[in-house]
Amino acid sequence: MQCARYNEGTCRSCQWLEKPYPQQLADKQQHLAELLASHPVREWLPAYASKPSAFRNKAKMVVSGSVERPLLGMLHRDGSAVDLCDCPLYPPGFATVFAVLKTFIARAGLTPYNVARRRGELKYLLLTQSTFSGAFMLRIVLRSETKLTQLQNALPWLQQQLPQLLVISANIQPVHQAIMEGAREIPLSEQQTLEEQFNQVPLYIRPQSFFQTNPQVAAALYDTARHWVAELNVRSLWDLFCGVGGFGLHCATQHTRLTGIEINAEAIACARHSAERLGLAAVEFQALDSTGFAIGKEDVPDLVIVNPPRRGIGVELCQYLSRMAPDAILYSSCNAQTMAKDMAMLADYQAVRIQLFDMFPHTAHYEVLTLLQRNAPAV
Repeated sequence: MQCARYNEGTCRSCQWLEKPYPQQLADKQQHLAELLASHPVREWLPAYASKPSAFRNKAKMVVSGSVERPLLGMLHRDGSAVDLCDCPLYPPGFATVFAVLKTFIARAGLTPYNVARRRGELKYLLLTQSTFSGAFMLRIVLRSETKLTQLQNALPWLQQQLPQLLVISANIQPVHQAIMEGAREIPLSEQQTLEEQFNQVPLYIRPQSFFQTNPQVAAALYDTARHWVAELNVRSLWDLFCGVGGFGLHCATQHTRLTGIEINAEAIACARHSAERLGLAAVEFQALDSTGFAIGKEDVPDLVIVNPPRRGIGVELCQYLSRMAPDAILYSSCNAQTMAKDMAMLADYQAVRIQLFDMFPHTAHYEVLTLLQRNAPAV
């Protein structure tokens, strides 16, 4: 992948860009093997590769510059700005949207927020595209509601120019910190849900729900989980840290009791919508803390799926799972270091299958899927 910003030294977010892609995969696989050196793994599967460019479905753009000439991209620590509208990680359709959004910023009079002076209103533009329909969701992050009326007055022009913008909202983030979004979300379009589809499973994205940024690899990850689980005799499963329900909805059948737990209520609303579309009857999704939910339960499912944030599932949940002893744990991790620590606490389980998914090319990060099965008790 060639990148003008990398070559000129103004953006080095893709730290491994000069490393040939096959070598990137090999280095990640080696890193994972070293982390799990003390954990016997019955079957290592080949790493699943990503497209090297145009793979992202999401852009998180810091807005800087002036209202007449806004820049969309990133800020360095010294305050200098880099426009990333030509970033090769984005599919071609993003460039068209970025160009119109720059004109929209000027028409709406949305002054970019100046970090050094603590002035201005427009902080970020968050853009997400559905690979299923090609439609976009746009979230406009403002410091306050001061310019909200101006934004709304200019919105018809934007929607006329970009009819593919189906979901639009304003997010209010008043804090002078590098925090992407605030708690308050103001709908600006009638539709507030973007439909996606992986492997014939409908999934939904709402403004404040998390969704994977590499849809091609995410679809392969969910499909792999589905095939692994299909080989097990699973009648009941928990999907903890479930997000919009991708893992559970792929792995459940009409005869499976599925309980999905996620603290984000927007994500749970998406998961419930998907379950309705699939006609799954024995399904329950709840907006709760995953650890708090689990340790309060006495019934034990056949399978527990965990897809935690980078911190891992932690001591308390590992101790609970060890005590309650479900037959299998399917662990999806974006941080193999914390996964390895969690596996060390799950001493009664063996890694029977593991596969790396390169969700983040040109960086040291990756996703990994591990199937853990409980060791047979000693006779």
